[in-house]
Amino acid sequence: MAGPRRIVSLLPSATEIVCALGLRDRLVGVSHECDWPPDVTALPAVTRSRIPPGLASGAIDALVREQLAGTRALYSLDLPLLQQLAPDLLVTQALCDVCAVAADEVDAAACVLPGRPQVLNLEPLSLADVFTTLRLVATAAGVPATGPKVVAALEARIARVRALVAGRPVPRVAFLEWVDPPFNGGHWTPELVALAGGHDVFAAAGQPSRTRSLAELAALAPDVVVIACCGFGIDRAAADLPALAAHPDWQRLPAVASGRVYLADGNHFFNRPGPRLVDSLEILARALHPGLLPAAGPLVTVSATGGIRPPPPAETRGRSRVTI
Repeated sequence: MAGPRRIVSLLPSATEIVCALGLRDRLVGVSHECDWPPDVTALPAVTRSRIPPGLASGAIDALVREQLAGTRALYSLDLPLLQQLAPDLLVTQALCDVCAVAADEVDAAACVLPGRPQVLNLEPLSLADVFTTLRLVATAAGVPATGPKVVAALEARIARVRALVAGRPVPRVAFLEWVDPPFNGGHWTPELVALAGGHDVFAAAGQPSRTRSLAELAALAPDVVVIACCGFGIDRAAADLPALAAHPDWQRLPAVASGRVYLADGNHFFNRPGPRLVDSLEILARALHPGLLPAAGPLVTVSATGGIRPPPPAETRGRSRVTI
C-alpha cells in the first residue's frame, strides 16, 4: 500500500479520521486524549497536559486563560518518544491552542525527527471543512479514493436527518460547550443546530466560541438548551450543573421551565471535528425533535435543580416532568 506507513496523531479528531479511513494499523502514536476507537488507548501517548486533573470547570478556565496569556503551552510533546516512533506523517491542528500541542512546537519537532516527517495541519471551521480534512488525510496517507467514499456515507446520513426534520417546528436553541463560565458552541455547532432543525440563538456559524453571561442567555430565551462540555463526559459535566442551575437567570430560561435542557457527552461528540460530528447531529436532532431518531449517543435531561435523568420515552414526552 502506498503512502506513509507510520502515522502519529496529535489530537482525538485526527485519530478518529485516520481510523475511519481504515488506517488504524498505521497508527504508531497518539495524544494523551485520544480514546476512540477504544483500542487506540493502547498506543504510546506522545503528548502530556499541563492542566492538573480534578479541577473544577471554573478553575480550568482560569488556568487556561493564565497559561495562554503568558504564552505558556497547555500541552507538551514527548520528543524522545517521537524519535523512537519515527513517524513519517504527523497529523495535528493549529485551530485551537486549548485543544492540542502548539503548531510551532510540532513543526520544530518535525525538523529533528528521523526522515523529517510530513506535518499535516487540520483547521476545520465548518462541517464542509471537516469533510475536506478527511480527504486531505486520505490523500496524505496514500489512499485518496477512500476519503470521498467515507464522506459520501456521512453526507447520506446528514441528508436523512434533514429530510426527517423538514417541515417541523424550529425551536430556538442555546448550545453550551462550557458552563463555568458559559461558552456557546462555535465553528460547526450552529450549522449542526440548523441541520437538526433548530435555530441557534447565538448565530455564530463559523465563529469561535466565546464567553456568554447567563443574563445574555436569559434574554435570548431559548426553547431548548443543549450542554456538551468540551473534554467532559456526562458524569463529569453533571458535577458542575447544580451551581449553574442555582443562578436566578438560569431559572428564567423557557427551556428550564419546560424541561428541555439536555446534557450530552462533550468529550466524544460535538467538540471533535471528525466523523462523529454526524453522530452529534443525530444526537442533536433527537434532542430537538424527540422520538425522531434512535439514540446515536448518550443524552440525558437536566432538571431545574441541575440533576440529570435519562430522557423519557418519546410517547411520554410532554405529559409530565420529574424534578430531581
